[in-house]
Amino acid sequence: MIRKYIQAGMEHARYEILPDDGTFYGEIKECPGVYSNASTLEKCRSELEEVLEEWILFRIYKNLEIPPIDNIKIKIKKQAVA
Repeated sequence: MIRKYIQAGMEHARYEILPDDGTFYGEIKECPGVYSNASTLEKCRSELEEVLEEWILFRIYKNLEIPPIDNIKIKIKKQAVA
């Protein structure tokens, strides 16, 4: 499920070349705070995918909601404490 979510998120990624220094900036608006900046488009994509994965894991760890992308949802199930 996480892999499908990451793939969907990467399909929503938007990139631009920053005029100040010519580097590439990428972000996924559906996932607040998920962005990257790198010297090449490939590095930017790779870093963005890593940031998205870390963002998902952090939100799971903190029991925070993860917004659906293309009807793909990651639900956090609470476990009973013994």
